[in-house]
Amino acid sequence: MKTVRNVAVGAALAAAVAGGGVYLAMAVPDGASTSTALSSSDRKGSHRANGITEELLTGDTAARVEAAARAAHPGATIVRVETDADGAAYEAHIRKADGTPLTLKFDASFNITGTEEAKRR
Repeated sequence: MKTVRNVAVGAALAAAVAGGGVYLAMAVPDGASTSTALSSSDRKGSHRANGITEELLTGDTAARVEAAARAAHPGATIVRVETDADGAAYEAHIRKADGTPLTLKFDASFNITGTEEAKRR
């Protein structure tokens, strides 16, 4: 009797897992990433202007832009850092401590050259 119950419970559990997998597969659009890590397209960073496509920053350059953004806006959350297609060398998209979104523009020496207020989402 105990074996029958264990088999029934195991079958129900397997069905629930399989059903959950099917549900998740249906919820993810074709070709979409199922990874929990943000891909480049998830973090945007592919804005195009003036024939230039912005690229996400990595390594030392990303660290320096992030540090400059945090120095200018303590307590801010860095959303992403990238090259800028609109004239600056780099830009940092941040959310200030009060929740206000802001884009900081930087020159090649990591000095802030401008800011753009963004709309709340």
